[in-house]
Amino acid sequence: MKKILIAIAALVVAVIALGYVLPDKVHVERSIIINAPQERVYALVADLSAADRWQPWAAMDPDMTKEVSGSGVGQKQVWKSKKLGDGSQEITALNPPAHVDYALDFGDMGVATAAMTLEPAGDAVKVVWSMNANMREGVPFYMQPVSTYMGFFMDGMVGKDYEKGLANLKRIAEAG
Repeated sequence: MKKILIAIAALVVAVIALGYVLPDKVHVERSIIINAPQERVYALVADLSAADRWQPWAAMDPDMTKEVSGSGVGQKQVWKSKKLGDGSQEITALNPPAHVDYALDFGDMGVATAAMTLEPAGDAVKVVWSMNANMREGVPFYMQPVSTYMGFFMDGMVGKDYEKGLANLKRIAEAG
């Protein structure tokens, strides 16, 4: 029995230790073709006041509170949600009508960067929504192993949200 307990304890320690050394970089990316003028699509992704119209998270928690301040580079949206957690996103770079960079802060759950890239595709526009994160950055030391393991599931979790958001963006932009 003692050997079994020692083996279990050793396994737990090994799993925790691996969480500090496994790869911690995550990249999520989704794209869509939108049959609308690039400038119209850009106006929707370069203004956080318009984000709730197409980003999927507001629909996931109707009780979420949000506040948008500023405009252009530095515009910031702060949210509080019992279902999704608290956080913020801030526009860090604008390159009209082709690119927007965002800084994301999820509090103790970490930080990330995101980008929207718009490329002409004939009469349409290809929109690429991407996110990059170091799963241990901004996370308390004791939670870093769990966060690292969560990184292996980020593409599936966030990717589904990005797909919904891009479909919403397409619907709104194409409707004019």
